[in-house]
Amino acid sequence: MAPSAMSRWTRSLSEARPVSYWLDDPGRPGPEPALTGAETCDLLVVGGGYSGLWTALLAKERDPSRDVVLLEGREVGWAASGRNGGFCAASLTHGLANGLARWPEEIHALERLGARNLDAIEETVARHSIDCDFERTGEIDVATEPHQVRELAGHYEEIRARGLAEGIEYLDADAVRDQVDSPTFRAGLYDRRGVAMLHPAKLAWGLKRACLDLGVRIHEHTPALSLRPHGAGMAVRTPYGAVRARGVALGTNVFPSLVRRVRAYTVPVYDYALMTEPLTAGQLASIGWKNRQGLGDSANQFHYFRLSADNRILWGGYDAVYPYGGRVRAEYDDRPETYAKLAGHFFTCFPQLEGLRFTHAWGGAIDTCSRFSAFFGTAHAGRVAYAAGYTGLGVGATRFGAEVMLDLLAGERTERTELEMVRGKPLPFPPEPFAWAGIALTKWSLARADAHGGRRNLWLRTMDRLGLGFDS
Repeated sequence: MAPSAMSRWTRSLSEARPVSYWLDDPGRPGPEPALTGAETCDLLVVGGGYSGLWTALLAKERDPSRDVVLLEGREVGWAASGRNGGFCAASLTHGLANGLARWPEEIHALERLGARNLDAIEETVARHSIDCDFERTGEIDVATEPHQVRELAGHYEEIRARGLAEGIEYLDADAVRDQVDSPTFRAGLYDRRGVAMLHPAKLAWGLKRACLDLGVRIHEHTPALSLRPHGAGMAVRTPYGAVRARGVALGTNVFPSLVRRVRAYTVPVYDYALMTEPLTAGQLASIGWKNRQGLGDSANQFHYFRLSADNRILWGGYDAVYPYGGRVRAEYDDRPETYAKLAGHFFTCFPQLEGLRFTHAWGGAIDTCSRFSAFFGTAHAGRVAYAAGYTGLGVGATRFGAEVMLDLLAGERTERTELEMVRGKPLPFPPEPFAWAGIALTKWSLARADAHGGRRNLWLRTMDRLGLGFDS
């Protein structure tokens, strides 16, 4: 990239605020009071992101008489649930390729359950009048290199042969550029029904309101400090009080689990995004995008991008940063070197938008596990359930995870709990410095594969054989 181009593109960041566009909203609800004193309940939910909110809401919908308390360490939706791209996917397995590689025998069931889950989210949004800009627009996976064209075409033929291509269309270069016009686009796979776009923070705030309306007691600014057995149930200590509950559902995801043995299964990876100012009618016409689909490119180090309700473009991804030791810290949320890189990539994709400004630039941590999709389990003789490791697709999949946690706490055998995906666990990450070295080598190898026609080196092939590889 020429220095003059870099200077020109970074000027587009001069007024960008280092805060999530979604959370920068004057309509943001105020927090519920912190817990002081002691409370008892039937079900305690720890975590006020999507995972915890869906669990509390579904618990009340399953049994309106159930007494449910939700604890959130800061404010509902402040972490990954208010910082993501707003892609709400039906996939429970981080895409069909990952699902086929890991659970080929149950992929049809997983796809059916995922589609049902997305339908249920759409129905919940309507039933509870959640104003979150929900649009069932679908998504296009875009090839920008010749080897990606071959890979997309091969993947499409495979899913057609397996009867998994309903609603999915292969687009050649002309067809994909007819949908969204970028000189970098060479082909695409268009999933017309499997992804919705939404305002992620408004979804979290709407779920919070729905929970309160159904009688869930929510305490914000109330971190859960410890978890221990108490009689026939469990007790959770907080800074100013405690909660005794018959059962506990943990939706803490990227933050250290109250079940210590679960911590080795996840690591935090920081993801970053930019948001532009609203496009004019002329700028929008220059790129097409009439159908408002979400987009993502097919590289290992990929970008995701979409239109907001007011015709801004969110542009995120590419850099995935693992901090040594797996610490989650506020200072990692802001990374100017990544913002500059993303700005350059944006104007390479859409040169016709030269001169557009970015208004927001932010980052946040995602909980990642070695199989790149959620895992589940119980502790303390079935009185505690957990779900974690969503790896960036939690907007939709957390609702499914909430159903699984409630099934597990009830001791019910359901189609969900019988899945190999639910019964199995990913491999844990090794301790430091091995985790950092392995992740760094994997990132280097993935970048090298992108630059060399998709060829995976010995390290990536070994990871694939161990079930640790990421097949984009």
